[in-house]
Amino acid sequence: MKTTMVIPSYWARESSIGWKEGDLVYDHPTPLDMEGTLQRAIESIGILNDKDFQLVIIAAPTSRDIGDEVEKKVADIIRSAAPTAGVEILLFGPSHLKQIHDILIGAGKNDSADLLKIEGYSNIRNLCMFIPHIMGSDIAVLIDDDEVFEDPEFMSKAKEFIGKKLEGKTVNAVAGYYLQPDGDYHANRPSQPWMKYWDKNECMNKAFDLVIGKEPRLKETPFVFGGNMVVHRNMFTIVPFDPMVPRGEDIDFLMNAKMFGFAFYLDNKLSIKHLPPTKTHFTWKQLREDIYRFVYEREKIRDQVDVEGMTRILPEDLDPYPGCFLKSDLEEKIKMSCELLSKDYLAEGDSMCSEATMNNITIAKTDATPDNNPFLHLCKLQKRWQGMMEYTGKNDVSSGIKAIIEDN
Repeated sequence: MKTTMVIPSYWARESSIGWKEGDLVYDHPTPLDMEGTLQRAIESIGILNDKDFQLVIIAAPTSRDIGDEVEKKVADIIRSAAPTAGVEILLFGPSHLKQIHDILIGAGKNDSADLLKIEGYSNIRNLCMFIPHIMGSDIAVLIDDDEVFEDPEFMSKAKEFIGKKLEGKTVNAVAGYYLQPDGDYHANRPSQPWMKYWDKNECMNKAFDLVIGKEPRLKETPFVFGGNMVVHRNMFTIVPFDPMVPRGEDIDFLMNAKMFGFAFYLDNKLSIKHLPPTKTHFTWKQLREDIYRFVYEREKIRDQVDVEGMTRILPEDLDPYPGCFLKSDLEEKIKMSCELLSKDYLAEGDSMCSEATMNNITIAKTDATPDNNPFLHLCKLQKRWQGMMEYTGKNDVSSGIKAIIEDN
């Protein structure tokens, strides 16, 4: 089966300029005057025994006005790293997306063009599936640029089960997992007193031990990692990532898949080393991002109605993680955690961060609560996504778009 691996790479303005109002916010975009982690990731592909795949690098800028510079930077890195990687590498950036938009809009498919964006995690993950679709691939392998391959058999394992039957079900999606710098798979963030009620690490590690740490090798999973994911055409032409989710788009994608009847499996032999730069965001800001995602995802579950061809899911289906944050006690978890964290900030003499933390409680009840119906939004989004994939899959359309992607 033809395979395309896609690696998004996020780039920001030069470090002397920094972030500007209106720039997109990602966890750790690389300033244009720095080398970042992309070359390391590409070069690590050289260790793989199976190189029967195309590699596409998505150049994602934090602002449209640096798009050309970002594409040039990424193109230079690709040229430098390609000999070591030993695979065909293509670049996809804002200029390529604009040409695709021109084709779709020219054909009166404005709604389809609107689904393809290079802004935000979920939209970029959707491009990670759209590009393999256009390239005629059966398998999309999603990897991040802050990872390195250490297992020579990674690609063989990635392809081993995808598209095949397991206990009467077709395996259309397989997740691998991350190894931390020390080689362990557990989330190793140090425990703090304020986490007594925001027991995210504890829930994650419990889930990791149940799914990663136990046999059988392949089993259904309540969590996935966006930077180590294998998706079959049967699924990526049907189920999209939800752009309404700013963070945690990978687990939300798993929820979407389950709602549309697709099982997500984790392979406890499919690991990749995760070497991310240190996050610089304030703790209260990271907590706020979690609040937005969990409130939205819980509403998506609560708003479910019976729809032909869809499967209702429960928070318990996603236990221990993320299910522990999708239940009726979420508000209590938020309140108690924010109060404790706020006191920690006050003890450090940081009244501004203390106030921002307490504001999270209000945000959870106001701004984080979606104005729309997340479930109905997903239903409409899915129909649009499937329609767009069917249209762009037609030979006369896909050949023109494929030529744009291959024009490197």
